[in-house]
Parts: sequence; C-alpha cells; structure tokens
Amino acid sequence: MPTLLPAIEIETAANPAFAVIWLHGLGADGGDFAPIVPHLALPAGLGVRFVFPHAPELAVTCNNGYVMPAWYDITYIDGIDRGVDEDGVLQSAARIRDLIARQNELGIPCRNIVLAGFSQGGAMAYSAGLTHPERLAGIVALSAYIPAPGLLTDAALTANRATPVFAGHGTEDDVVPLQLGRQAFAHLQAMNYPIEWHDYPMPHSVCIEEIADIGRWLTGRFTSAG
Repeated sequence: MPTLLPAIEIETAANPAFAVIWLHGLGADGGDFAPIVPHLALPAGLGVRFVFPHAPELAVTCNNGYVMPAWYDITYIDGIDRGVDEDGVLQSAARIRDLIARQNELGIPCRNIVLAGFSQGGAMAYSAGLTHPERLAGIVALSAYIPAPGLLTDAALTANRATPVFAGHGTEDDVVPLQLGRQAFAHLQAMNYPIEWHDYPMPHSVCIEEIADIGRWLTGRFTSAG
C-alpha cells in the first residue's frame, strides 16, 4: 500500500457505509472544512466517514514561489486564465485515488464514495473524480474550475459519465471568478453530465445556504446508493 496523505477523519456513526473525501483549497489544510460535518445535517444514523486530507507542500509559482499546501503548481494567473502544472494534477489525482482505494479496503465501495473539494481542491475533485476508473457516488466542486480540460479525454471519462455533480460558486468570488465556475459547468453540461449549478451571494467562501444544499444533496446520493 502506498504512503497515504495524512488526513483528519470524522465518522458520523459506527461502521460507516459511505465516505466523503473532501479536498481543501490552496494554502489551507484538512482542518479547514472538518468543522462543516455537523452543519450538513445528515440523517441520524447515516454512517459516513469524512476524510479531510492534507495536500503536500509545494512551491507555488504564482505566489512568488512560496512553499505551501497545494495540490498542483499554478504558474501564472491572468484574469480567468491560469497556467497549471498538469503533471502535478496527475500526481495529486493518483494520491487521491490511493485515498479512495483505502476506503475500498475498509469496506466502502466506490459507488458509496463522494469526492468533494473547495477551490483548488474542487479543481482536483473534477480532475480526479471524473477520471476515476470506477464509478463514484458523486462529485462536489465548490468555487472551482477544471484546471486541465485536456486531461478529461473520452477514454478517461468512461466510468463516471453518469456520476452526479454538485457545482457551487459565489457570485462575488474574486479569487476563482464566477465565469471560471460557469465554464466548468457549461463544459460538463455539454457532455451530458448530470451536473447541478448553484450560486450564492458570497465571495470565495461557503455560506449556510450552500452547506444546507450540500447536506441535502449528499443525503440524496447516499440514500440512493447503498
């Protein structure tokens, strides 16, 4: 078994049958979203293991080469255009697949696993989730974009063609502009993905309304997955 990324784990009930792997944004860590679990208001007794991994430390070019937790390097930002290290995206996708495989070993099949993420973590949820070789229960991409559309080839997308996707974004986001989020939505919608779009009057963050919507969406996914 490869060395797994360190992570915070929270279980909502004993012997969880479902899992959510939640990827944080650039410069944050797994603790950033761990407090969200009770606010999702999942049904009592629904056993879900939440895994909040810590990204590796990388030098991020667009941030003057500072070393920080990052899923991949961003070489430049020019308006809505971003330079992305595609090899870094692939490397992180492989490490995320290792986390999914670990949940499989613990008895949770891919069909009961949701891959979620915020900002750069949401970009990885798109990249790793859509190309995972087995079908997942769902993908949640918050304030995110598709970092390397060229990696989403027809061959790579086969298993998760029908996987539901929740896309949420703030209308006042000045870090990952709303247009980038809408581009990702339009791209997947054009490919006939079952993707839902939700926007909220907020900056680059999450809000109570979005958390409630995610909780309802997760409940729907897990009660229909089994």
